[in-house]
Amino acid sequence: MDFDAVPALSRASVDSAGHRRGDDEWLAKAWADTNTRVLVLEGGEPGSHGWQALLAKQSRALVTTGRTRELVLTTPEQAPKGERYLLGSDGERAYFAVRSDQELTANPVAEPASLREVGAVLDDHDTGLFTRAIALANWNATHGFCPRCGSRTRIEKAGHVRVCEEEGTEQFPRMDPAVIMLVHRERDGRDEALLGHNPNWDARRFSVLAGFVDAGESLEQAVVREVAEETGVIVEDPRYLSSQPWPFPRSLMVGYTARAVGETTATDDEISEVRWFTRPELAAAAEAGEVILPGRVSIARTLIEHWFGGRLPGGW
Repeated sequence: MDFDAVPALSRASVDSAGHRRGDDEWLAKAWADTNTRVLVLEGGEPGSHGWQALLAKQSRALVTTGRTRELVLTTPEQAPKGERYLLGSDGERAYFAVRSDQELTANPVAEPASLREVGAVLDDHDTGLFTRAIALANWNATHGFCPRCGSRTRIEKAGHVRVCEEEGTEQFPRMDPAVIMLVHRERDGRDEALLGHNPNWDARRFSVLAGFVDAGESLEQAVVREVAEETGVIVEDPRYLSSQPWPFPRSLMVGYTARAVGETTATDDEISEVRWFTRPELAAAAEAGEVILPGRVSIARTLIEHWFGGRLPGGW
């Protein structure tokens, strides 16, 4: 139960330098500095949500293909044209991202890869930069028009604000909060975890439960409601574990555990099958390939392995 509860995409080591976003003089000097590094993003499809977003074409960046995977960063002079976002500064150099319309191409030492593909294998430095870049790129790509009057918006403050060209109102990056929870119970002296299967997945795929937070609802209320709606299980004692940005396109996943105490009628069709697993049963099913668990880039895997108390094999 003491297994690492830090999700892969929650890792970062570069300061976001929020105080520099509105400093045009500093931004200009940073962009002219040959020491500055730029992450070039290939445009994706940022408008989908949930499992559909994972099937969409996602923004990619060049990543080395050696044993140690690393982002391929370039200089401002070598960067292509495109929207520019400040990612942060580590005190020695500034980091930007550029969202380009050009398609990235592989070379002998690097290949295009999405955050979902490599987010769990990059180090804290690169994962933090890539996650922030994708989040900003997806938000800017879907907020080109003012939600109040429909006029065009322009990018300001190094990609962290958009301003309506008609009214001058400001729009800031938004996130859609979602709860994700591992439900557990004690039965016959054994601890069991509940995993669910979505009908759109491979038949062997199982994961924890998740859902968006309703308007006027607390995170804990959302945990209780979502579990009941999707599985017909009544839970109590939702306990926060950790959170993770999930920029596909703009979610913040808030991880909980919750204890099952009863049953009700499920009212949702998102989950077609649920299974209770003891720790030995889950380990055996994962080892045999009977059950395929979420990949390590997701907080879902973090919740499962935290409950299990160690690493499990496999993953999609």
